[in-house]
Amino acid sequence: MSVGVRGLGANIPAQKLQADLIAARNALRESDARFNTLADALPHMVWSTLPDGDHDYFNARWYEFTGVVPGTTDGAEWESAFHPADREQAWQRWRKSLETGEPYEVEYRLRHRSGEYRWVLGRAMPVHDSDGKIVRWIGTCTDIHDAKRHREQIEVLSRELSHRIKNIFAVIGSLISLSARQAPDHKPFATKIRQRIAALARAHEFVRPHSDQSRQVERAVTLHALIEEILSPYPAYEAGKIVISGEDVSVDDRSATPLALLIHELATNATKYGALSNDAGRVDLTTQVENEELVLRWDESGGPRIAGQPQTSGFGTVLSELSIEGQLGGRLSRNWAVEGLKVTAQVPCANLRRQATAAEALTE
Repeated sequence: MSVGVRGLGANIPAQKLQADLIAARNALRESDARFNTLADALPHMVWSTLPDGDHDYFNARWYEFTGVVPGTTDGAEWESAFHPADREQAWQRWRKSLETGEPYEVEYRLRHRSGEYRWVLGRAMPVHDSDGKIVRWIGTCTDIHDAKRHREQIEVLSRELSHRIKNIFAVIGSLISLSARQAPDHKPFATKIRQRIAALARAHEFVRPHSDQSRQVERAVTLHALIEEILSPYPAYEAGKIVISGEDVSVDDRSATPLALLIHELATNATKYGALSNDAGRVDLTTQVENEELVLRWDESGGPRIAGQPQTSGFGTVLSELSIEGQLGGRLSRNWAVEGLKVTAQVPCANLRRQATAAEALTE
């Protein structure tokens, strides 16, 4: 009787172990089934690899898109679906991710079941265990072909529109000059208007969409570069009397035009009445990012002493305020100090560039 009890007792752990194994296998199958169901429900192609990069899973979207036989792209055979011209770049990015553990992201052309190669965005993230070791990579491929083509079409149209706008600036400048000849009394005002239009034209030329032929590679689209472009016609800038310093930021057509108007007005007034009207004066122009705002400071010194704030505001002053406050949602303040005019413009950094469209955000 005692032997039977011992025998029964010896069988209990084995039976429990077997039951635990069966439960674990069932749980794993259930987990895999849930994952497969979730992955197949996504609009993206989902795949996974072992730590060494060998692919061991593709969801239904992958097979629907590529039309390949299940299993034929496992291991390292996945690259066979890539466009031959894109394979090397994709492999380089993938090898770097496998070596460093960095997220994987690359655009390439993938062969569609129709035989057409379509642009997709490939991304992958590593999965770590409790010790931080990579145990798997989970990735996706997103079809961005239509979005990419639409963006290219928009860029072509934007370049054409920008070219026509550039011609309009030239025509307007010519019309003003012709009108001034017929009305000599209006020549000073016409000259100011023509200079402002020229400043806008330079700002537009600076940030307009360019082709590979028209783009000036050495010139970055930054605030300092824009300021230098606007100030380049002024002799004071060439003589080193205008010093630009501080933190540089990126700009585009949204902020370039109002900022160009502000800089042009300040430089013009300083040349006529302020620090740049004599040999001893100078302007220190500094830019800095403070609390997510661009702070631009124009500080004149060495020019004629200022008696106080003017009683009236000229058109240029009003135009500058409309540009900074109205168009960019910023603030503009002036301090008519005895030693020289000090102007501070504060613009939210978020307003310096246009927000990316959904298609652009997808492919960035």
